[in-house]
Amino acid sequence: MLTYLVKRVLVALPVLIGISMVSFLIIQLPAGDYASFYKGQLMNEANMSERDAEAMAQAFRIKHGFDKPAAIQYLNWIWGIVSRGDFGYSFHYNKEITELVKERLPRTLGIALVSHVLASGIGALLGIYAATRQYQLGDILTTFLAFLGMTIPRFFLAIIILYWLVFVLGAKDLGSLFSTKYMMQEYWNWAKFVDLLKHIWPVIAIATFGGLAYNLRVMRGNLLDILKVQYVETARAKGLPARKVLFKHAVPNAIHPFVMYQGIVLPYMIQGEIEVAIIMAIPTVGPLIVESIAYQDVYVAASLMMLLAVVLVVGNLLADIALSLLDPRVRLQL
Repeated sequence: MLTYLVKRVLVALPVLIGISMVSFLIIQLPAGDYASFYKGQLMNEANMSERDAEAMAQAFRIKHGFDKPAAIQYLNWIWGIVSRGDFGYSFHYNKEITELVKERLPRTLGIALVSHVLASGIGALLGIYAATRQYQLGDILTTFLAFLGMTIPRFFLAIIILYWLVFVLGAKDLGSLFSTKYMMQEYWNWAKFVDLLKHIWPVIAIATFGGLAYNLRVMRGNLLDILKVQYVETARAKGLPARKVLFKHAVPNAIHPFVMYQGIVLPYMIQGEIEVAIIMAIPTVGPLIVESIAYQDVYVAASLMMLLAVVLVVGNLLADIALSLLDPRVRLQL
């Protein structure tokens, strides 16, 4: 197991390096840099002349290395991460990127993991329900539900819910994790937890709905194949109860591809959380990435994309390990 983990980490390193390079360079493709935004601030807010503002912007570039080629900037950034664990500095937020990551990334991962667990659990149960009622009304309804979850854009669902919350229910404190009453409360209690759920339930619901659809289809397809194999037919011929045949012989074997699929669906859950959080303005990673790209705060966007890539690599590794624990026939090989 340890040898396998080391091999997987070594294989993942080139992937992470490639993702960091591509994301860093793509962010730098638009004309200008954060110094250009800084120049605009000086001219609009400080009433500075264009000439003086340009001079200060150029001094800003030289001080922070933005005058160097993109490749040199990338190497300096990566070296800071490897040697000091320093992801850089956010000029827009005026704080270390590590602080932003500690504040935003756990929120995104927490919401995504809750959505992932709900989508996997409900999707598996609905998949079993549909497979045991093939072409019946229950199967048709659950298949239609899966079709909706896979085709309706998540940002569209977020817009509909946002409209309903604002114009129908008159909800307040949108765009935050807590109501005004609990924002400054440092300790946790049940009331604060319930208030948190009131603010993040749209994100969880939409991300869960999309992931549920995929999990439902995977589980249904796997179980339909298993129900037709010979040992299941033999169990039925022996007179075993249908429930025992299903949950002792069919489902345990149908669950293996489902577990393997979790490494694939996890990125979908994180993506769903990010999309909905951007629409709802929930202070997680999504809005932070959008703002950093808009202001060309390049180190923030690149750091977050690389960290999300690390999370996805770890998620796939955990799915492989879980599958090996469930099925001893699986050999952990590259």
